[in-house]
Amino acid sequence: MKSLLVTANAESTGKTAITLALASIAKERDGSVGYMKPKGTRLQSNVGKTLDEDPMLAKELLGLDAEMHELEPVVYSPTFIQQVVRGREDADEVRERIRDAYDNLAAEYDQLFLEGGGLSTGNILDIADGDIAELVDAEVLLVCSYERINDVDEVLAAVDDVGKDRLRGVVFNRVADGVYEELEDDVVPFLEKQGVPVVGIVPREKHLAGVTVQELADELGADVLTDVPMDGFVERFSVGAMGADAALRGFRRTKDAAVITGGDRADIQSAALEAPGVKCLILTGGHRPSGAVLGKAAEKGVPIMVVQANTITTVERAEDVVRVGRTRDEETVDTMVEMLRNHADVDALL
Repeated sequence: MKSLLVTANAESTGKTAITLALASIAKERDGSVGYMKPKGTRLQSNVGKTLDEDPMLAKELLGLDAEMHELEPVVYSPTFIQQVVRGREDADEVRERIRDAYDNLAAEYDQLFLEGGGLSTGNILDIADGDIAELVDAEVLLVCSYERINDVDEVLAAVDDVGKDRLRGVVFNRVADGVYEELEDDVVPFLEKQGVPVVGIVPREKHLAGVTVQELADELGADVLTDVPMDGFVERFSVGAMGADAALRGFRRTKDAAVITGGDRADIQSAALEAPGVKCLILTGGHRPSGAVLGKAAEKGVPIMVVQANTITTVERAEDVVRVGRTRDEETVDTMVEMLRNHADVDALL
């Protein structure tokens, strides 16, 4: 039985989509494919239980019969970590729980895909992804981001964490056009000379990298004040807390951004509406803007929404939404299947 653990050197690199896309391709080929996420880290409450959303999606997409406690033997919640710190969780018992769940699934399938929960997450009990790969004797696929040349250090550090003897390869995901050539021509040859196989460079796909203005408004529970399209994509935020002139200069340099500012800052709001890269305004503190600002927003086609929370809280919540990216669903996985087929060595990955 072959098993592959998919991990990443940072959050929000598309690890879930890549894991499920590879599992889907493997299932098309021979049908006997299982999934497991040893540490549940992307938690939500579901029918009275705290569970990770990713195994639930895998169970649905891959048609798995396994119980959730097998797909996700450890719920890595703050409560669990607190129990570890207080000495109420035994490392050997937790590792045995993971191993038992793995063995039960391995007996049912020819291939098993494990979605990692982090290269450092779990160090407290020696159940970080590198430890789990060793525990179940799995090969490792490392998913990395790349934005600048300094990121090579992070890639090599991650390779050291998992060990070259277990590394099946590295896939760079969500690579922007501006750095694609540098990565392909300079970085990949360098890594391969270091004995690090690169098996894919997947370009940034806008529909997977951000969230729509509508999704952002829904997640924030915002009151939308404008009647304009909400299908623009947001990938980053700009906080309007400076003077209007400085704000305008900053807004003009940004792209696919939401501006978060106080509802009483009409000068910042007006400046944001002049910047083509601003996709929406999020006004905090429950303050509605002036009629002049609303009229200008309608003319420019820029949505304005109001939230009751303060600016700091709103920034934190909004960043969480964009960090996770668009809602994981079958469409996301299908898109990633095609991206991998076009931009990665799928045979090497499988």
